Amino acid sequence: MENFSLLKEISKDAKMGMDSISTVLNKVQDENFESLLNKQHKEYKNIFDRTQELLVENHEEIEDTPMMQKAMSWMGIQLNTVNDTSNSKLSDLLIQGTNMGIIKGRKLLNNVSTTKEVKNILSDFVRLQEKNVEDLKKYL
Repeated sequence: MENFSLLKEISKDAKMGMDSISTVLNKVQDENFESLLNKQHKEYKNIFDRTQELLVENHEEIEDTPMMQKAMSWMGIQLNTVNDTSNSKLSDLLIQGTNMGIIKGRKLLNNVSTTKEVKNILSDFVRLQEKNVEDLKKYL
């Protein structure tokens, strides 16, 4: 996979994490849980900004997450929280999405050769997601 394609993929996944957290935050009633999610959102934003910076520096087109994917994610969260907006349920949903990102990231780390800078961003992103899952487990 080309460096820029990989950066765009990381960017899209970080944006999806930010969007999911933003959607879930509207349902959170616990201050500690809200604080954790705000912190995680900020960390996803940091990864997103790093990818965007490299893409802009290299005059690469920045792609937004497809509207259909955004809508499906939003709708999935809404449907899964109709009857239950507990910390446990919200954590469960976020963990499921994050685990998909971890698997994808680990596969890329193990099978794609890229520049050191891009590999560092991908590594940081995977570690961030793994840490986020551990933090979210406390709310299950």
